[in-house]
Amino acid sequence: MDVERTRVRSRFLPGVAMLTALAAGATACTGGGGTGSTSDQKNGGSAAAPAQPGKYRSLPQPCKAVDAKRLRAMLPASDSLTTEQREQLYAGTAEPSYDADRHVGCRWNATTPDATLLLSVTFERVVSYDRATASDDDKARQVYVRRLTDAHLPFPGPSPSLTPSPGSGSGSGSGSSPGPGPGSSASASASAVSPVQGASSAPGTGAPGTASSAPPELGSRVLAGLGSEGFLDDKLGAAGATAAQARTVRIVFRTSNVIATVEYSVQPSGPGKVPPAADTQDKARQLAEALAERFSE
Repeated sequence: MDVERTRVRSRFLPGVAMLTALAAGATACTGGGGTGSTSDQKNGGSAAAPAQPGKYRSLPQPCKAVDAKRLRAMLPASDSLTTEQREQLYAGTAEPSYDADRHVGCRWNATTPDATLLLSVTFERVVSYDRATASDDDKARQVYVRRLTDAHLPFPGPSPSLTPSPGSGSGSGSGSSPGPGPGSSASASASAVSPVQGASSAPGTGAPGTASSAPPELGSRVLAGLGSEGFLDDKLGAAGATAAQARTVRIVFRTSNVIATVEYSVQPSGPGKVPPAADTQDKARQLAEALAERFSE
């Protein structure tokens, strides 16, 4: 009887040992697969973190963004206006907006015996709807570059604030970019004396014998040090037999994810007169600089 029990036990135990080994192996395979899956997720499956939202979440009120003293200098009121009419003139007219946090604008106009003057200021906040591929600042720069291109000005480099000036010895300027980027010292020095193609100039500016006495006309150009990047576009209207030439100066600059535009137009009351480029541009540029400082506060 004992012998028989020993034989049964000897046949049963190897089977139990085999089942135990198979179960342990299956557990090891399952655990190893889980560990490998976790490792794969850590190594190759992790996505880049989305870019942070742009610096600006709202926009200032453009009709209140320009100080009264500057408005009076750019838009002198006629002596015939009453106090109420003057207040209405300098209060401005807000442009229609469906979202005051995305796009706002304001317009002013004044008429004097000498000229008709128009001023507008607009702010646009640019938002990226896929910050995993482009930040708000990236999208704003794309908008700025399109407007720069429309003005036929040099295309900016990939990093305007780091673009070296010619002759700096850095060796990074390989000539792949059509021109210096906004904010570069080259743009600042060249812009003061070199109007680009299509820039307006007063008739007779380059006449023989007058070049030394007449100041050079300043044309459209990139502006250094204005926000993150900016440019000035100067347009002189066509002369007519009865209509005076109007000069319109438009300044566009970007600061982070906001695009600001200043447009200043001067049309003399009579034909044969041309608004001076330097004075018109200076007033528009000084306003743009004041607005840029307002954003940096």
